[in-house]
Amino acid sequence: MDENTRRAALDYHRYPQPGKLRIEPTKRMVNQRDLALAYSPGVAAPCVDIAEDPEKAMDYTARGNLVAVISNGTAVLGLGSIGALASKPVMEGKAVLFKKFADIDVFDIEVDTTDPEKFIEAVALLEPTFGGINLEDIKAPECFAIEAELKKRMNIPVFHDDQHGTAIVVAAAVRNALVLQGKTLADAKLVTSGAGAAALACVDLLVSMGLPIENVTLTDKDGVIHAEREGMLPNMARYARTTNARTLPDVLPGANLFLGLSAPGVLKPEWLPLMAPNPLIFALANPEPEIRPEVAREARPDAIIATGRSDYPNQVNNVLCFPYIFRGALDARATEINEAMKAAAADAIASLARMPAHDSVAQAYGGRKLAFGPDYIIPTPFDPRLIAEIATAVARAAMDSGVAKRQLDLDAYKRQLTQQSTRSSQLMLPVFQATRGVQRRIAYGEGEDDRVLRAIQDALAEGIARPVIVARRRILNEKLPSLGLRFDLDRDVEVVDPETDHLLMGELVEAYRAVAARRGVSSAEVVRHVYRRPSVTAAMLLRTGRVDAALVGGNSDYWGEVEHVLRVIDRAPEHSRVYALSGLILDAGALFITDTHMVPDPTPEQIAEMAVLGATELRHFGLTPRVALLSHSNFGASHSPSARKMREAFKLVKKAAPDLMVDGEMHADAALSQGLRERLIPDSRFEGSANLLVMPNLDAANITLTALSASSSSPTVGPMLMGLAQPIHVLTPGVTARGILNLTAIAAAEAERER
Repeated sequence: MDENTRRAALDYHRYPQPGKLRIEPTKRMVNQRDLALAYSPGVAAPCVDIAEDPEKAMDYTARGNLVAVISNGTAVLGLGSIGALASKPVMEGKAVLFKKFADIDVFDIEVDTTDPEKFIEAVALLEPTFGGINLEDIKAPECFAIEAELKKRMNIPVFHDDQHGTAIVVAAAVRNALVLQGKTLADAKLVTSGAGAAALACVDLLVSMGLPIENVTLTDKDGVIHAEREGMLPNMARYARTTNARTLPDVLPGANLFLGLSAPGVLKPEWLPLMAPNPLIFALANPEPEIRPEVAREARPDAIIATGRSDYPNQVNNVLCFPYIFRGALDARATEINEAMKAAAADAIASLARMPAHDSVAQAYGGRKLAFGPDYIIPTPFDPRLIAEIATAVARAAMDSGVAKRQLDLDAYKRQLTQQSTRSSQLMLPVFQATRGVQRRIAYGEGEDDRVLRAIQDALAEGIARPVIVARRRILNEKLPSLGLRFDLDRDVEVVDPETDHLLMGELVEAYRAVAARRGVSSAEVVRHVYRRPSVTAAMLLRTGRVDAALVGGNSDYWGEVEHVLRVIDRAPEHSRVYALSGLILDAGALFITDTHMVPDPTPEQIAEMAVLGATELRHFGLTPRVALLSHSNFGASHSPSARKMREAFKLVKKAAPDLMVDGEMHADAALSQGLRERLIPDSRFEGSANLLVMPNLDAANITLTALSASSSSPTVGPMLMGLAQPIHVLTPGVTARGILNLTAIAAAEAERER
């Protein structure tokens, strides 16, 4: 990695506190009675019950939702055998994925031994603590014996993700690719590059699902796995062929599936014509595949290609399965993860890709085509249906195969998981995915600000924008090295320098003069504004079509910056005002609030308008809007002017958007609690918690936003300006580099939608 990425990664892990995990209590501890129940003497009650019936540990403790991610650090990512301690950041990262995607708690455990027997003994003794074991980054061949012995000794799921997670996603992708060709696994002729843990697990699963074993040829760094080779383990020997072929090109003729889990560049383009028509090329070495997709495509335009990378279609990513397999296994209280459960997971992933793209995914990907086909054979990692489809399928397979200790109502379980996916979804992830590679031109007004420059570096790394920086080049040349930023001012970005770009600046001055003369700007101020107010410069770049979107402000009064923007960028003709929408990423899910920055005391008509605009924005995040119009009164309890205003706004919203889930006027607690809302009125117009709060005035909106943000340490998104004819947003003085990056992605997505 480059020095900037290395430094950013170290800072990410070090600040604001070391590591990526912490433990928090799930029960209150605010008085003596709570203490007595949580510890002595109350804790004795569940202890006694568990001693009499061990299964009750799942009811009284966190064990049923607790997984151990365990490694000895002998095969860590692309780093090799770096040891148990050095593997800890990776194990913490895996723990975060479990929590974020499936709400599973994790302890990461690094065992300091390379002796398989000692490792097995250490892990087996931990069974009372955990509901499942995820083995990670353990080298072959030891990993095979370790997993087999632990599965034999332990009565909880044991799963080596490096093997089986990859295998499940590969099996789903292969099955779908064959469907596109009108074939089944029985028709496949497979050649691998690689015969390690992941490759063997992939082949084993495919064979269990119908691939004829005689159609499999393995190769590794020493060549073809043939019957005369000595020293093979049984799981490799079962695929040894009686053949004189010894090299990869020797066994490619007639093969219609290449599965690479080996090393960069081992598949040469000149060999691809040897393969059968319409081949499947799965080049999964990471970060550099066995062959680059563009190279493979040039040699074989008829191929379906998958990689392990996020910047190409058909990414084979373990995160598509392992959180959800454990979710289903834990909830069914399965004693193991068996072949039936793995096959069920693969089938669920494959089926999901064949369904029409979910509305939220289509919105989040900015209208990009996501339809089952050669470039979409597996779902995206951000499809909110993954948890409900895969975990339910896994739980069903556990029940059907007799390894589940709990019989679930699968319909109710699936509904519960669907709701959970909304609560735990990562708000910005789909937006970033939708804009990656689109390269919309984004102007940054405060281009000399350290936060803006760091955000630009991250935007380039994410591939979500082509930055246009309003800044003095001489200042940037001094700043970039001191900040450790490594983007090139001539290659990676465009710089608009007021000190040297006189031709462009002159054109912007004349264009601004034509706009500003009728908006209160004197002729004498025109030149000064364009040259000395970077917000005006950036806004004019947008107005004149030189960029697709703009971010301005961040170093001065928000309202003052907004004034400059509104002189340049027109309001959309269909809207009466410009409003601001802000979002919070809370533990319970995303919560948006409007209007947080723009209109001090909106009319009922303006409240209705901002509610409809805000709901539209939520859909662009892949969320189904549930809108609450807030007041100090509940459903007609008060006749004060503000309460009447919100009641009138409710009628207007229902008229303007009859299908929108909206209710009010109501208290904030009623908006966030379905139970309380049902006690107040019998016909609440939406289920669950509201995710868009529309306030009666700016004071209420801004105070609520800042209080929630400060008290919960929740990241904020925005404020986003709504109602303008072109995508531009004004940064607040307290914005962070991450906040600027988020707004970059939002602006790029808006520009892409308007393209």
